[in-house]
Amino acid sequence: MTKNNMDIKQDHVQIGNITVRLAKEYEVDANWLGNDISAHQLRASWLRLSQDDLPMNPRLVGKPGVGKTTLAVAVARELNYPVFLMQGTSDTRPDDLIITPVITEGKQISYVASPLVTAMIVGGVCILDEGNRMSEKSWASLASLLDHRRYVDSVIAGVRLHAHKEFRFVTTMNDDSSVYDLPEYIQSRLNPQIFLDFADIETEARIVRYAVPYVEENLLTLLVSFLSIAHKYDETYSVRDGIQIAKYAQRLRSLNKELSLPKALKTSVYSILGEEALKYFPSDDQMQNDNNSSRPNLRPV
Repeated sequence: MTKNNMDIKQDHVQIGNITVRLAKEYEVDANWLGNDISAHQLRASWLRLSQDDLPMNPRLVGKPGVGKTTLAVAVARELNYPVFLMQGTSDTRPDDLIITPVITEGKQISYVASPLVTAMIVGGVCILDEGNRMSEKSWASLASLLDHRRYVDSVIAGVRLHAHKEFRFVTTMNDDSSVYDLPEYIQSRLNPQIFLDFADIETEARIVRYAVPYVEENLLTLLVSFLSIAHKYDETYSVRDGIQIAKYAQRLRSLNKELSLPKALKTSVYSILGEEALKYFPSDDQMQNDNNSSRPNLRPV
């Protein structure tokens, strides 16, 4: 038994006379190819310098698609922590973050732990994705977890759960207009802030090539140059968009060998980002002429 008076099994935990089913680990591969400084800052925030020291609760902030979740998963795996991912939404309730009851086929009540509580119990990393999409009411239920107390209360199950000493927490937050402003008492618990920006052109090329290893080199060159120009004009087109563009453009080329590379790329950009994005391409003739160069001179038109 632990401090929580728990008996932990492989897929469930016994808390007093209550059985709680645990969440599954997040098993998607992640390879961080971006800024080493951001990875170093995340490692430092989770570091404990003494037995009494507590890890910090960082927030990864940046535009959608810059790799915040990938960074968190990659560093957690590097440090050999089990990873549990939880998605924050505008309708996430406090109970969703802790323990929820479900009715079994025998009309019995069964309790299910959230990914966050599962990470607390087993000593893993919880990544609360897009945390600033949640309301203050939901964040308030985590206030005692994110300070020196390190526990949560489940009203539904009638239990208090203390975090394992190896439990680590991080939340990702999108920097856009569709999110909540967090109250100061929550923001003060979510530090340090680690900011992620768009990668440079060489790094974006490595990321797209890693995700789409079959992409043609000339297509990749045109694509990352387009993304780089869009970044300079404060567009939110991300390397995640670039991966989708590369996949679709390469599929178009595979089905139609006569389709030119510029045409395939423009069709893919139009389908994924919309007509507005096409203004960052030069004329078709110039794209065709630049096709054989090592790095075309893309510019807005």
